[in-house]
Amino acid sequence: MFRITKEYHFSASHRLAHLPDDHQCARLHGHNYVVVVELSARELDGNGFVRDYHELQPLKRYIDDEFDHRHLNDVLGHDRVTSECLAKHFYDWCKSRLPETSAVRVSETPKTWAEYRP
Repeated sequence: MFRITKEYHFSASHRLAHLPDDHQCARLHGHNYVVVVELSARELDGNGFVRDYHELQPLKRYIDDEFDHRHLNDVLGHDRVTSECLAKHFYDWCKSRLPETSAVRVSETPKTWAEYRP
């Protein structure tokens, strides 16, 4: 199996309002997010790629236009905007456009990662 990854960055705020008031994540706060999309294929295409990295440009535009410097609760329309939910959201978005998508990882901090892999 061949695998490639590409990393994207954005900054955004969110609030986990369903948590107790004394939980730090219940308050409005922000992160410098890192999104890593993974694509996999058993065979390479005629150019020797899983997929040409240039073909991932729409994901960068989507992140820049819809997520960067936004309030994620408004973007996704709910109060449970966790890294896990973001990983699933980006996975679904990518999978519908890039069938080779095999996983998406999202980080809120340099030491924490959430991954969605079906």
